[in-house]
Amino acid sequence: MKILMVSMHSLHFFSWTDQLKEAGHEVYWFDVLDFGKEVEKLNWTHQIYNWKKKVNYPGRTFLKHKFPKLYRLVNKYNDNKIDKVFEKKLLEIQPDIVHSFAMQLSCIPILEVMQKYPKIKWMYSSWGSDMFFSDYLKIEKNKMTEALQRIDCLITDCQRDYKIAVEKGFKNKFLGVFPGNGGVNFDQYSIEDNRNIILIKGYNLKVGRGIQIIKALTDEIIPLIQNYQIIIYGVDQTLLDYVNSEQRFAHLNLKTFTNRQFITNTELLGYMSKAYLHIANSASDGLPNSLIEAMGMGAFPIQSNPGNVTTELIEHQKNGLLISNPDDVDEIISHLKYVFAHPKMVEEARMYNQVFIKERYNRMSLKSKITQLYD
Repeated sequence: MKILMVSMHSLHFFSWTDQLKEAGHEVYWFDVLDFGKEVEKLNWTHQIYNWKKKVNYPGRTFLKHKFPKLYRLVNKYNDNKIDKVFEKKLLEIQPDIVHSFAMQLSCIPILEVMQKYPKIKWMYSSWGSDMFFSDYLKIEKNKMTEALQRIDCLITDCQRDYKIAVEKGFKNKFLGVFPGNGGVNFDQYSIEDNRNIILIKGYNLKVGRGIQIIKALTDEIIPLIQNYQIIIYGVDQTLLDYVNSEQRFAHLNLKTFTNRQFITNTELLGYMSKAYLHIANSASDGLPNSLIEAMGMGAFPIQSNPGNVTTELIEHQKNGLLISNPDDVDEIISHLKYVFAHPKMVEEARMYNQVFIKERYNRMSLKSKITQLYD
């Protein structure tokens, strides 16, 4: 079978696609944002990249930063149209299935092409905020409805988004709920009993609300966390400036990874295996892969709950704590007080979550189910 993947350059996409490595299919990947080079992890696939520019002229980066208006003008004439390039590749490859990952990037741009070839099966994996926060992402409603009506098969990372997709026009085959990365091989990691890290997802762009977590680390909370190493990952410049400007953090054992620093998934899971808490906060999301990974590695989760999606994994005050209002710093403070006042709850949740998550999201058990989706 020929499968044509359409996705941005993403670790979750690489991990998902790698499940098909020995499934006997001929797999192609159309790099929809054109990262510009081959990805070694997927070197067994046919990768389509370096398609965007008609002429790869020298000095493009300099022009982009120093003369952005001129850069945009040049691109207007120098950029190939994505639908034209995609259609050409589609006709060359003649795939049995096209599989798009994320609505705005990988469905809408090729919609008109896919409408011209209705006999080619079209699969779509809904990621993150595709369904729940489509208005914020400025996804055109009519285009989204058209895409959902053309798409033959839908995969979501949570039950919530399947229901929303139906409300927005999807009427065809639902293939089920699967993690966006295809699952985690938890068995290859050692789980630590000694938990000396508080791990914070610092994403603060668009729907991220990482700075509310950092603001919740008040003078009242500092004594509760001062014996832990505080690790904040995915930090943007605004959050980094805030951390560096606040004197109350000066004596904490605090480490940051900015969103421009590459932290491998293996390294992050290593921190999760030693984390007492994993805290993440956003205004919109599906079921985050980071939440699944943290719970499976034994870190107690404090997590936002947009559209009640997180209740699919967390029962409040049993195996985690839910943030109902991602903009409410006082609520996060209250959760931090609660968690340190109930160490027995944290220990029981750690044991429960490791079993619960591994049963549901173990990569090895999901592999056969994922390959069967394409059959």
